[in-house]
Amino acid sequence: MPQVNTNASAPPSSEQSPYLLLFIILVVATMATWLIPAGKFDYVTRDGIKFAVKGSLHAVPQAGVYPLEIFTAIAKGMVKSASVIFLILFTGGVLAVVEATGAIATALNALSRSTRLSDTRIVLIFGAIFALLGTTGVVVNAVVAFVPIGLLVARSLGLPPILGASLVYLTCAAGFNVAIMNPATTGLTQHLAQLPLFSGMLLRGLTCLLFVVSAVLFLIRSLRRARREGNLRPTQPVEAGEIHQVTGRHKLILATVVVALLIFIGGVIRYHWETNEMSAMFVLLAVVVGITGRMSGSDIANTFLSGCAKLVKGAFIVGMAGAISLVLQQGDVLDPIVGFLSDLLAPIPPSGATIGMFISAALMHFGISSGSGESALLVPIFTPLGDNLGLTRQVMVQTVLLGEGIVNSISPTSGVLMAVLATANVSFGKWLRFVAPLVAVWFAICVVMLLIGVAIKWGPF
Repeated sequence: MPQVNTNASAPPSSEQSPYLLLFIILVVATMATWLIPAGKFDYVTRDGIKFAVKGSLHAVPQAGVYPLEIFTAIAKGMVKSASVIFLILFTGGVLAVVEATGAIATALNALSRSTRLSDTRIVLIFGAIFALLGTTGVVVNAVVAFVPIGLLVARSLGLPPILGASLVYLTCAAGFNVAIMNPATTGLTQHLAQLPLFSGMLLRGLTCLLFVVSAVLFLIRSLRRARREGNLRPTQPVEAGEIHQVTGRHKLILATVVVALLIFIGGVIRYHWETNEMSAMFVLLAVVVGITGRMSGSDIANTFLSGCAKLVKGAFIVGMAGAISLVLQQGDVLDPIVGFLSDLLAPIPPSGATIGMFISAALMHFGISSGSGESALLVPIFTPLGDNLGLTRQVMVQTVLLGEGIVNSISPTSGVLMAVLATANVSFGKWLRFVAPLVAVWFAICVVMLLIGVAIKWGPF
C-alpha cells in the first residue's frame, strides 16, 4: 500500500494554527472585560443543571482581567477540561494500537483487489465502513492514511483519483459530521452544555443516516457519470505491491472493536456512562487488541503513547478554548454578551434563531478548523442564549455540531482536507466544484433536522 505521512501534529504550513487564533481571541476577550459593562443573570438550578432566568440581567461592578491572568486562565482551562482532554488522547492511543495490528488496512486492501464486486457494492462497503469509523471518532485526522487505499481502488476500477479519495474521505466525513459517538466533538459539546453523554441519539442517528445515504448516492451517481465519460474497468489487474491476506486474527480484532463500542452504547443507555468510563474502555480495548495482535507489552504501551501524542494538539485546544470562557466569566461580561445576542434574536422565532446559530457556527469554522476548539468557544455563549430563546440545549448543541461538520469538506483551512487533496493530487478548486452539490444537500438536511428538533423540543432538556 502506498505510504503517506499520517502525523496529525504536522499540518501543512499554509494552515493557520488554531492555537494562534484562539490566543488572539483570548486577548480580545481579556480586553473586552475592561470595555463591556459587567453584568450577570440570575440562575436557577433544576435537576442539578443551571439555567439563566430570562430578563434577569443586571449590572455588577467591573471586574477587568489583567494581562498576566491570561496565562493562568489557560492553565485553569486545561485543568477544568482534564477528563475530556484525556478521553481525546486515549482515543488516539487505541486507534494507533488497532492500526499497528494491520487489521483495518489489510481488510480494506483486500477489498481493493476484489474483481467480483460492482461499483455500487464497493461504494456501499466503503460507505458502511468509513461512516462507522467517522461517526464513532475512530478515524478522524487519520483518514489521510486510508486515502491511498481509495486511490488504489479507483485505479483498479479505472476511475479518476478524485473519486478514489472521495470513497474514503466523503464517506468518513458523512459519519463524522453528525458524530453519534465521537468523544472529541459530540461528547465534548454535550459535556460543556451539561447534557448526558451521547444523549439524543435517535434524532442524531437519523440525521447521520441521511448524511451517509446522500453521500453514497452522490458517489454512485459520480461513478456512473465517470463510466459514461469513458472511464472503464481495466482488463488487467493493477499491481498493488506486497499482498497481505485478511487472517482470522484480523477478523477477531475488528470484531473486538465493534463489540467494545456496542458495550459502551449499552453502558451509556443503562448505566449513564460518561467520559471516564469511555477512557477506561479505550485503555482496556488497547490492551486486548494488542494482545490479540501478538504485540509485546512494551509495544502496546509505546504504540498507545505515540497515538496519544498525535492528538495532543487537538486535545490541548479544548483547554485553550476553555480559557476564553473562563476569562469572560471572570470579567462578568459573558452574560452581557448573551443578553445582547438574545435581544438581537428575540424578534426572530425560535426556528429562525436556531438556523442563525447554525450558520454562525459554520462561518466560525472557517477560522477555527478544530471542532473541539470551536465547541469550547461557542457552547458557553450559545447555552445561556438558547435558554433565553426557549431552545433546548440538545438543539443548541446540534447547531454547533452541524455548523462545524458542514464546513469540513470545503474549508481551505482544514489541514486534513488539504492533506487528502495533496495525496490524491487534486486541486482545491476542482474539489470544490465536485463536492458542492453534496454539501448543498447536507446543508438542506441540517436545516430540516434542526427545525424538527425545535418542533419536538428535542431533549432531554
